[in-house]
Amino acid sequence: MLLTLLREHLRPHRGLLAAVVVLQVLQTVASLYLPRLNADIIDRGVATGDTDHIWRVGGLMLVITLVQVVATIAAVWCGARVAMALGRDLRGAVFEHVLAFSKAEVGRFGAPSLITRGTNDVQQVQMLVLMTCTMIISAPILCVGGVVMALREDVWLSWLVVVAVPVLVLVMALIMVRLGPLFGQLQKRLDTVNRVLREQLTGLRVVRGFVREEAEQARFAQANEELTDVALRAGRLFAIVFPFVMLVMNLASAAVVWFGAGRVESGELQIGSLIAFLSYLVQILMGVMMTTFLAVMGPRAAVSAGRIGEVLQTAPSVHEPKAPAVPTESGRLEFRNVSFSYPGADRPVLDRVSFDVAPGRTTAVIGSTGSGKTTVVNLATRLADASAGSVLVDGLDVRSLGDADLRRRVGLVPQRPYLFAGTVASNLRFGRPDASEEELWAALRTAQAADFVEAMAGGLDAPIAQGGTNVSGGQRQRLSIARLLVQAPEVFVFDDAFSALDTATDARLRAALAEALPRAAVLVVAQRVSTIIRADEIVVLEAGRVVGRGTHTELLGTCPTYEEIVSSQLEVTA
Repeated sequence: MLLTLLREHLRPHRGLLAAVVVLQVLQTVASLYLPRLNADIIDRGVATGDTDHIWRVGGLMLVITLVQVVATIAAVWCGARVAMALGRDLRGAVFEHVLAFSKAEVGRFGAPSLITRGTNDVQQVQMLVLMTCTMIISAPILCVGGVVMALREDVWLSWLVVVAVPVLVLVMALIMVRLGPLFGQLQKRLDTVNRVLREQLTGLRVVRGFVREEAEQARFAQANEELTDVALRAGRLFAIVFPFVMLVMNLASAAVVWFGAGRVESGELQIGSLIAFLSYLVQILMGVMMTTFLAVMGPRAAVSAGRIGEVLQTAPSVHEPKAPAVPTESGRLEFRNVSFSYPGADRPVLDRVSFDVAPGRTTAVIGSTGSGKTTVVNLATRLADASAGSVLVDGLDVRSLGDADLRRRVGLVPQRPYLFAGTVASNLRFGRPDASEEELWAALRTAQAADFVEAMAGGLDAPIAQGGTNVSGGQRQRLSIARLLVQAPEVFVFDDAFSALDTATDARLRAALAEALPRAAVLVVAQRVSTIIRADEIVVLEAGRVVGRGTHTELLGTCPTYEEIVSSQLEVTA
């Protein structure tokens, strides 16, 4: 999966990659050539007292060093550009793909895991590319070139290379085998920490309301401790790498001096060649050490790439048709023998549900908890697709409509309204960016939100925090309703969108909506009978089935389930 991701997302940056390879080869060749020149200065300049030769070869070394420095800087710049572009493209690909997910796919992965995969996992792959472009490309050239140049200096001493390199590679391989599984655990533990932290921040009021601070601190401490434990185990193994590399390098250097001194004394090897051989041995081991960076980062990046690939390879269960149909009708929503089942469920959530929402009429759906009300909303807005039957918008199955066309025709105020960081105006214009201020104020007046927006510092330009945390629950609901009114779809879907409003505001809002939307089709899913009492038709759900249809008055005498709901709420009110 790692190679697949890299091949696909590095293809647009082939030019920069080619430049990285050329520059890395250039700076590596320069690095390999410098010890030979240094040996030449010692043997033919210093040993013979030839000052002109020292200046001439020394000047050449300065030029080559300058070329090496420029090539190294340029290679790092190009490599960083490639790595950052890869990270940008991967994050964009994950984000775009996740936006196409239905609720089923989001629920399967979980929001914390998707966040980790789009951030930390992408960063691991990005860092691997950065290290590869800036260091690892030169490592094999350094190793092979170092061996060749070392053999040119003295073949007899090359047995030290034959001993040192395999020992280093063997120990590194043993360490990497143990690191791979730990990196997989590390990413999963990071998912858990993100999940626990996200739950605690989202449910902060619940935690405080039930005095569960200590319990939640303990839960986070456990998740944090598990992550720390895996990270420490990986860190301990990783900590062995560099001391061991330095140990092998120093022992090999000492061996070169020890065995090479005798050959210098006997005249079989010149002192400059001995120093050059020592430099090449260090370069060979440095190449192996740089390869260990790849060996260390490779397994973790491979695990992260697999997690990213799992997201990108998951086909959304709700997808746009290749040839979207164009409706001829306008403003009608219909459920026709609709059934829906979650994977692995014992029974369907909805079972052969049928009703319609016509233009100029309000249809309400009510039922006890678990009766399938939220599923009705998900199917009406195509956040999920029906397992059987059809959901029709303007006479066509929603699966045959383009996503943009469907969203333009069917608008939703969710049960838990969400406001984005920005201003009141930016949130209201979310569905129609070109809406005028007059249209925004008209929507606010209908949603019974104009008064508190006028009281806010800045009015339409008043800041809204992420999630709308700086306004109350009722204000969030009214701003969300106003946002939908600005969008002006043909079918309005309100998923328990009046639950946070007091009775008086609820009544004024419903009256204003009836006046502002005389020709719109309105679907209201509600818990409170008072919210739907004046609906043109009420659909009563019980265990996923329609057990009653009619007006409030008609259902009171014909539907025991509805009578039970009404009586329970009247008792609570009393």
